[in-house]
Amino acid sequence: MAAAEVVLVSFRSREHVAELLRSWPEELRVTVVDNSADVDGVRGVVEARPRTRYLDGGGVGFARGANLGARASEAEYLVFVNPDCRPSADDLAALVRGLAEDPTALAHAATMTDAEGAVEAGVGGWEPSVPRLLVHALGLHRRLPTGGLFARPAAGEHVDVDWVTGACMAVRARVFRELGGFDESFYVYAEDVSLGREARRRGWRCVLREDVTVSHGAGRSGAPSAEMLRLRGASFAWYLTRYHRRWSLLLRWLMVLGAVTRSVPALVRRDAETLRGQLQLCRGLLSRRAFVGGREVAARRFAEVAAAG
Repeated sequence: MAAAEVVLVSFRSREHVAELLRSWPEELRVTVVDNSADVDGVRGVVEARPRTRYLDGGGVGFARGANLGARASEAEYLVFVNPDCRPSADDLAALVRGLAEDPTALAHAATMTDAEGAVEAGVGGWEPSVPRLLVHALGLHRRLPTGGLFARPAAGEHVDVDWVTGACMAVRARVFRELGGFDESFYVYAEDVSLGREARRRGWRCVLREDVTVSHGAGRSGAPSAEMLRLRGASFAWYLTRYHRRWSLLLRWLMVLGAVTRSVPALVRRDAETLRGQLQLCRGLLSRRAFVGGREVAARRFAEVAAAG
């Protein structure tokens, strides 16, 4: 992987970063963008490893942090990895190799799995629309696996989708920068959906790789999960506001209906954690506001970027 570099965006994720760096060969180049001002001592971990660069991200969210890392690299390919993922060096090499052999693709992304090995929702998917969100809201995605919002790849599939998650994703560095990188209107979440939209507009594809499966910690890196779920909802609401303004309110309510549908089994199981998470997702979708450390970041970032340009 001489032509590739890994970019990690860390937020109070020292132990996760250290574990990843220990698991990869020292010849693998890595840039760590620290969004928590070294409060956890991650800089020392980074600087102790060869071919590893530390950048102060300034606490500005995932999209800006990832773009900072991308601009600092001279590699032909970049692999964005969340600190709470566990890709092996072979996984990273497979993504880069597949991308190199696929000249019309911007990105190849791993399929993320949870602790039980099940494919996570949100690993990739399609542009929101009323029909797709109806399938999502009514829980019909198992009968219509390519008709909903999120992809659920079957074994052995390489799926062309409208967007792929940035949790473990290889991109062509030059093209990524030409497209403007991740959309900095979003503090975290929806920046990958927006990138996929711009890639399609310019004739590039995004591929979800089922043959590369990576365990994901589902929010262990960053703010507490309730905050992150509200952020997910708020960011998606702003995405709908920008690109689907006419139908935005209906689409947001369909996503809320989907959250309610998914809450019913949790209610039967008396799974309070899942119920709280779905409630926070709905709050973000309806209010378009979300907070990190008591500071509102979703609406503020969207307004800030809109005002700047």
